[in-house]
Amino acid sequence: QVQLVESGGGLVQPGGSLRLSCAASGIPVRFNAMGWYRQAPGKTRELVASIRSDASTNYADSVRGRFTISRDNAKNTVYLQMNSLKPEDTAVYHCNRFPVRESYWGQGTQVTVSS
Repeated sequence: QVQLVESGGGLVQPGGSLRLSCAASGIPVRFNAMGWYRQAPGKTRELVASIRSDASTNYADSVRGRFTISRDNAKNTVYLQMNSLKPEDTAVYHCNRFPVRESYWGQGTQVTVSS
């Protein structure tokens, strides 16, 4: 059974930083393409960043240069380092495979960027 547990969200001021973690069980992240997704109130879920098995990465235009996706194979964990946060980054952030498996969604972690 696959379980993805996100953590690290919180309230941060514009320009601040957060690092999100996605602890995976039942799926080896080093052999799977993984992604971070976010959904803001009233908006559709969007892919923010992805990392493939070869460690290549891709980012949405809105976060490129500010966010960095990475993984720790030993800890079976995927991270999202978020810098220079903006109010429009406010959302619930989830990790999942890329492309998603609907059964893999976890609770997500809330990120709120506000002064």
